Amino acid sequence: MPVHTSESSRGSHGKGAGLGLALVSALAFGGSGVAAKPLIEAGLDPLHVVWLRVAGAALVMLPLAVRHRALVRRRPTLLAGFGLLAVAGVQACYFAALSRIPVGVALLVEYLAPALVLGWVRFVQRRPVSRAAALGVVLAAGGLACVVEVWSGLSFDALGLLLALGAACCQVGYFVLSDQGSEAGDQAPDPLGVIAYGLLVGAAVLTVVARPWSMDWSALAGSADMNGTAVPAFALLGWIVLVATVVAYITGVLSVRRLSPQVAGVVACLEAVVATVLAWVLLGEHLSAPQIVGGAVVLLGAFIAQSSTPAKGSGEPVARGGVERELSARGTPA
Repeated sequence: MPVHTSESSRGSHGKGAGLGLALVSALAFGGSGVAAKPLIEAGLDPLHVVWLRVAGAALVMLPLAVRHRALVRRRPTLLAGFGLLAVAGVQACYFAALSRIPVGVALLVEYLAPALVLGWVRFVQRRPVSRAAALGVVLAAGGLACVVEVWSGLSFDALGLLLALGAACCQVGYFVLSDQGSEAGDQAPDPLGVIAYGLLVGAAVLTVVARPWSMDWSALAGSADMNGTAVPAFALLGWIVLVATVVAYITGVLSVRRLSPQVAGVVACLEAVVATVLAWVLLGEHLSAPQIVGGAVVLLGAFIAQSSTPAKGSGEPVARGGVERELSARGTPA
């Protein structure tokens, strides 16, 4: 009995740490738009900002890539998949979608990823999912619709919606591939090495897409306007690279390994809330009443999902009724 209590305590601690990391990741990712928008308004192309973000982060993580170079031989598919899907795919599909459909619609479709993660777990891995996690996804998606005010500019464009759905699918790849490191044993890939090589692969792919040699580099030497305040463009870029990319990816991957792809995916919906609040405070883009209500609903959905899903390896029942259901806590098969 004392052993069971100790294991339960460790599981609860791991779950709490995972939730904290997921929140930090959402805060870091959510702050990227507030820093990127002034740079775009200063004359940089959006894809060039994305390339600077990923290439800069790859440069920062380069020493870790050298340190974990054995991963190239051991897990080449994982590294390539993370770079193509979790880094380059999400960014490229999302920005391409923005050229055809409203930002709010693209963001809402992209953040259908948590629901798609549940589909992956249930129908591909054939593992049961908790009722609470499913309810959390529904609440988060509904709240997100209010946060982005999807009704304010909805227009149907089949290709645009397909691109946004592509971004959502790539985001599923981010959560599922991040979970690859949760398997036990010495063969588990180091998360920092996976992130480092993922960024390198993503930077290489985005170089072809963004064509940075055509970028107006002089814009980085000047300043950008942030709600009437002149901020050095290089400082904004530093924030995007170090916080919104390096810190965001590290904490995000670690959170998935302590929680589960589906729960971390729901918590990640807070990124949209964070982005909206920061835009209100720093850029003067005020929140409407529906956005405030929607943000509260997203928070509620994330809380329900994480508080009712057991930590990895705990084996605790998720839902009780005529039959007890458990959510398997194993990582995605390699």
